[in-house]
Amino acid sequence: MKRLALAAVGALAVVAAIGSANAADMGRRTAMPTKAVPYVALYNWTGAYVGINGGGGWGRSNFSAPVATGDFNTRGGQVGGTIGYNVQSGQAVFGLEGDLDWSNVRGSSACGVGLTCETRNTWLGTARGRVGYAFDRFMPYITGGLAVGGVKNSISGFGDTTTTKAGYALGGGIEAALAGPWTAKVEYLYADLGRVSAPLGADARAKENIVRGGLNYRF
Repeated sequence: MKRLALAAVGALAVVAAIGSANAADMGRRTAMPTKAVPYVALYNWTGAYVGINGGGGWGRSNFSAPVATGDFNTRGGQVGGTIGYNVQSGQAVFGLEGDLDWSNVRGSSACGVGLTCETRNTWLGTARGRVGYAFDRFMPYITGGLAVGGVKNSISGFGDTTTTKAGYALGGGIEAALAGPWTAKVEYLYADLGRVSAPLGADARAKENIVRGGLNYRF
């Protein structure tokens, strides 16, 4: 019995040794070399930029005076330059942006017996804050701030008035990083300069919707 027990223990030891050797050999055969995955940095929106923008605007103008009243559409093109600065914290992007555009948003209508009233926005500038959320190279944003523009109101036969008026602008858009330091954007702005003086003691409301694209160069 004792010899039988010793033989059984010896057999188990041999089986265990064989199994351990096979497992080690299998581990050596199945182990695959690992390769480090390169780190890809996310796009960083922090920094200054300059650019150009262009698009079109449309709105309404309404003359109000005892002898000249009219309510009509305005529309036209705009083109100009942009300057700004962004600071990124996590995915949030905070910025300041200013632009100055030549504008030809205008419209006219009959506004009394034999009279024609016209409103024209000759230039428009804005100074706005921007808050965006970066999805790597894409950034949707909202924006708002000061709007200043030149408005020319005229009544046929009674001359015209040209006024620089301040108001506000609100809107939003999306900006995308292109190759190198270039980015492109599409945005919508609503600009309201309030009521602006006109001949014959009249005044007219100057407000417009703007859709434009832009191309920026980041430093």
